[in-house]
Amino acid sequence: MGQRQRPLRSAEWFGTADKNGFMYRSWMKNQGIPDHEFQGKPIIGICNTWSELTPCNAHFRKLAEHVKQGILEAGGYPVEFPVFSNGESNLRPTAMFTRNLASMDVEEAIRGNPMDGVVLLVGCDKTTPALLMGAASCDIPTIVVTGGPMLNGKHKGKDIGSGTVVWKLSEQVKAGEISLHDFMAAEAGMSRSAGTCNTMGTASTMACMAEALGTSLPHNAAIPAVDSRRYVLAHLSGNRIVEMVNEDLRLSKILTKQAFDNAIRTNAAIGGSTNAVIHLKAIAGRIGVDLTLDDWSRVGRGTPTVVDLQPSGRFLMEEFYYAGGLPAVLKRLGEADRLPFKDALTVNGKTIWENVQDAPLYNDEVIRKLDNPLTADGGICVVRGNLAPNGAVLKPSAATAELMQHRGRAVVFEDFDDYKARINDPDLDVEANDILVMKHCGPRGYHGMAEVGNMGLPPKILAQGITDMVRISDARMSGTAYGTVVLHVAPEAASGGPLAAVRNGDWIELDCESGRLHLEVSDEELASRLAESDPTAASTLIASQGGYRQLYIEHVLQADEGCDFDFLVGCRGSDVPRHSH
Repeated sequence: MGQRQRPLRSAEWFGTADKNGFMYRSWMKNQGIPDHEFQGKPIIGICNTWSELTPCNAHFRKLAEHVKQGILEAGGYPVEFPVFSNGESNLRPTAMFTRNLASMDVEEAIRGNPMDGVVLLVGCDKTTPALLMGAASCDIPTIVVTGGPMLNGKHKGKDIGSGTVVWKLSEQVKAGEISLHDFMAAEAGMSRSAGTCNTMGTASTMACMAEALGTSLPHNAAIPAVDSRRYVLAHLSGNRIVEMVNEDLRLSKILTKQAFDNAIRTNAAIGGSTNAVIHLKAIAGRIGVDLTLDDWSRVGRGTPTVVDLQPSGRFLMEEFYYAGGLPAVLKRLGEADRLPFKDALTVNGKTIWENVQDAPLYNDEVIRKLDNPLTADGGICVVRGNLAPNGAVLKPSAATAELMQHRGRAVVFEDFDDYKARINDPDLDVEANDILVMKHCGPRGYHGMAEVGNMGLPPKILAQGITDMVRISDARMSGTAYGTVVLHVAPEAASGGPLAAVRNGDWIELDCESGRLHLEVSDEELASRLAESDPTAASTLIASQGGYRQLYIEHVLQADEGCDFDFLVGCRGSDVPRHSH
């Protein structure tokens, strides 16, 4: 055990022989904790997002027990506490709506309680960024333990990917290619074990981002949830967090601009979710790192996607782990001098390159060589123009190459309800070369920016054998989804962005190569259209009804700014609050 570098924070609660120390210790002792546990041992919080309503994280009680064993073994004392669990699969209108709420819960729980370090138990999409955001605003020693992906889905004797198969089969039903019975038969086979989506969706992406940032031990991202090695990693993380407290290895020493550059490059290599753009920005904002959309172009573009995983490719997270997992990807990047900062510090006290330089790589099909990529340029494509002055994003590895440069006529849906009401209409005026445009689905317009951007195609188009069209919205899309989908248009329609002014029949040009998204309407005409109505009226009316929705609508930042609340940006530290008595 390393020499402790500064007094324990928990001693402000448990380290005195006065009235306050008496009270703090006495009530804790009603759990059967002996007095010697309060005598100078690091107190380690285990921040648990377990919930039966968050099925991805439903196995976290067992995971927490292994973390506790590691903490006790290393000479610390574990205290497990729950925080808001924003589960993607059940929570409406979207888990993104409560990401910031969860981060507030985490921040205040850490700051207000006697803990010297914290282990973040994360898994489902928004739990990873929410917990990292909250912990970053406190800046105490922190380590991430992810719950791991589900086993491969199975249907008709073949592997199927969670999420991705839903989008694929639902389109096939609409096209008349499969029956409703075939569609429903895949339901039980998709989710066969505990864990997160087994595709490179947002959960797997953010697990990879946590590892690439250096906030978790190597291999954290990919070990399957039910693999015994997942519990070994949890145990070792419990060991390590005690050492991190003694070393005073806080998040601010790990979450540097260099670490974010490494994560952006990694996201391109794995074919990661567009949601990472928003989440990394929000995490960076909490720790005081200036991260912008331009960084995604500067660092990410030109990076080949080498991980052949659904939705971009063929395989699933099981194969990814068996092939070598994220350390193998980082090694491949580093050997080609494509890992921007090899000397970036990680939670085990080593640099990221020290962690991966000898990593084994077992399968060149799953983790391809850089000269045989899945996509030659897999970096998130950032586009700007009069339709998205502050930017929009597209995921090249999941798009159709021929549509990355496209000019088409706009078919406009005013909101998601309008889209649902008209998309299946056989009389819908739409052709294969048109561009589907949907408004009012951004942070304010859909209260959390739901994952509805990957609009299903009209049945009349699917019947022609067409499987992709350019789609543009201020929404997000699931990391498990695919298609030539322009997302996160900023400013959003509900904040008065130019998207609100698009009309049926307008011509739009998309050019990913040059980073251009242009509405072929004059500036004067755009201004005139926006002046005719108030696109902010609907969300403002909803905000007036009070509650968390009002707080959200009044304070949420736009997609290019990470969708955090304006008053949450920044690191407020872990100074011990005043006594409660």
